[in-house]
Amino acid sequence: MVAAIVTSGPTKFEQLKASSGHLREPLLSELGNQAPNFTDSAVQILKFHGSYQQDNRDKRQKGHDKEWQMMLRLRNPAGRVPAQLYLAIDELADRLGNATLRVTTRQAFQMHGVRKENLKEVIGTIVRSLGSTLAACGDINRNVMAPAAPYSTGGYPAARDLADAIADLLAPQAAEGSYLDLWVDGDLSYRIKPNLPVRRAKARQAEGAVFSGDAAEPLYGGTYLPRKFKVAVTVPGDNSVDLLTQDIGLVLFCNPQGRPLAANVYVGGGMGRTHSKEETFARTADPLGSVAYEHILDLVQAIVALQRDHGDRDQRRHARMKYLIHDRGVDWFRQELQQRYFAHPIKAMRQEPKPRLEDYLGWHRQSPGLWFVGLPVLCGRIGGELKRGLRHLVDTYKLDLRLTPNQDLLLCNIGTAQKASIRAELIALGFETPDAPPPLERHALACPALPLCGLAVTEAERILPDVIGRLDTLMQGLTISKPVLVRMTGCPNGCARPYMAEIGLVGSGVNQYQLWLGGTPNLSRLAEPYLEKMPLDDLEQTLEPLLRAWQDAGGRLSFGDFVARSGRPAVQALLASA
Repeated sequence: MVAAIVTSGPTKFEQLKASSGHLREPLLSELGNQAPNFTDSAVQILKFHGSYQQDNRDKRQKGHDKEWQMMLRLRNPAGRVPAQLYLAIDELADRLGNATLRVTTRQAFQMHGVRKENLKEVIGTIVRSLGSTLAACGDINRNVMAPAAPYSTGGYPAARDLADAIADLLAPQAAEGSYLDLWVDGDLSYRIKPNLPVRRAKARQAEGAVFSGDAAEPLYGGTYLPRKFKVAVTVPGDNSVDLLTQDIGLVLFCNPQGRPLAANVYVGGGMGRTHSKEETFARTADPLGSVAYEHILDLVQAIVALQRDHGDRDQRRHARMKYLIHDRGVDWFRQELQQRYFAHPIKAMRQEPKPRLEDYLGWHRQSPGLWFVGLPVLCGRIGGELKRGLRHLVDTYKLDLRLTPNQDLLLCNIGTAQKASIRAELIALGFETPDAPPPLERHALACPALPLCGLAVTEAERILPDVIGRLDTLMQGLTISKPVLVRMTGCPNGCARPYMAEIGLVGSGVNQYQLWLGGTPNLSRLAEPYLEKMPLDDLEQTLEPLLRAWQDAGGRLSFGDFVARSGRPAVQALLASA
């Protein structure tokens, strides 16, 4: 167990949040000055408004100012992007960004390259187009995930509705006023408008131990959460959302008519870690129990309140809820939750089918008379001809989009009469068989890394296509046809969730990567680290003996299961034989 270090008072970061006036200053004061960048204090508050300050590291020159710019991340619960909003951000990216959009692994859009002087116009336009960037970053609940497929039957509609409800439930109240003041001159008509059950649940945030003591910000209080917080909802058997990597994962059970009944609840997942800091680690969530549907919103805000009160506010690297549960145990967590925060029963977990990593690529029936098509987008980067073609499709046919955790996108609400013409336009864009991308590309992920991420120590997105190509050549030479799930990041923070992959490459130095092995194709088990600083040039010679052994064993198991069953000594011996 890692004990938290108790300081003599609030940390500098906690003091900054407390003195910000519910995330208003010093951001408001600096927004109107002539400096090309924000100060460090304003940058920390800016995150809660959905933006990170970056610079183009490719263009750094000694003795010259950095090329400052902002990354913006949107709030898109369950990955939904209405046509009006997509057209707005597409135009903004061309006019005031770097002419690309990026689908994130949390089902949201990111824009890059926005100058400080243009930030208010960009965010204001997003809000006026019925979007938001509020709480897309920062020590607060982030974008709520759910299966992107717009199916109209089964539990999918209820899962999407629950994700929307949780997003509204956990949206800050006083900070929303600050947000609207900064970006749309206080126009309250753009406030989030929760439905009646959410409004009733939010009213209960001012009651009992859930109440923070701050009437203006009843759930979070003036210092918000110790660190980021992540929630996902899914249906039994669909693990498109990487459920076990979330702070809260909900598996929603419905009756045959799609009416929600209850949810299995998982708590304490998280990917972020720090190299050479063994007290930090990736962790999969623990099962907490099953809760009746009518109590789910109260449970979610109770868990947030517990983390608000008990999460480590002294050491930020130890502040995620996964460390609280690791240190205290899930039994303590459940007991504390029920004794102080949540008055309703937590029952035994319901039986679930074996989960699958669903991706919804290709054409699918959405509802009678409507279709959707899933398009594979490696690394989620949309630019150039693809971006122009998508804009034309969305504008011409008024199509909503849904973004997936696999960084792909779905074009939705396609009428039967439109299907043939849209299919022809997609073929012209290169999507002749959208249901059948190259096997290694299908579920591969990468974070943006260089040149814009300030945390990256090496490449990820820009070189993933080459890495996938090299692995494909190696596997073809070994006559291996079974796909392997590959994920790659430029640092250990885990934005592309590499610790769940069968092969995870985690940047540990310039052109060097930690090698993680043994995750599963359905994202149900953590991988393990095997090499600390593998030169990328050694990729093939390092993996060939292990892949050959897998093939020689018959290849019936997934690669990750083969690694896990072989055992660490045998795998290390194969890697050492390279």
